[in-house]
Amino acid sequence: MIAMKKKVVLVQDNENILEIMDHVLTEEGFDVTPSLTIDPIQNIEQIDPDVVVIDDHIPGEVTGREVVADLKNDPQTENVPVILTSTSNRLPEQAEACRADDFIEKPFDIDHMVEVVKRNAEE
Repeated sequence: MIAMKKKVVLVQDNENILEIMDHVLTEEGFDVTPSLTIDPIQNIEQIDPDVVVIDDHIPGEVTGREVVADLKNDPQTENVPVILTSTSNRLPEQAEACRADDFIEKPFDIDHMVEVVKRNAEE
């Protein structure tokens, strides 16, 4: 029996960070849907990710925290683990306030980022 790859929706505000995270997570065996916009969040039911990693500062109308809160308030997506990323020194409080399952402070250590994503994808 072949184990299915864990799916990650990855939304970041910086193309370089997006590419690095996408590359590392793909190398770790994840099926990554990378984006600089929240477009994949609009199709979350079709993608059916095991974990969502989203930056708080995304270009456009909403913040990552608002997206997390929306996902957690929707019965269809409330059980999908969501990891908030940010450079904010108030990230732990912000992640808790929007009900994110975890957070990754930027700049991040690659090994720590992988560990947090793996831990949340397994739950």
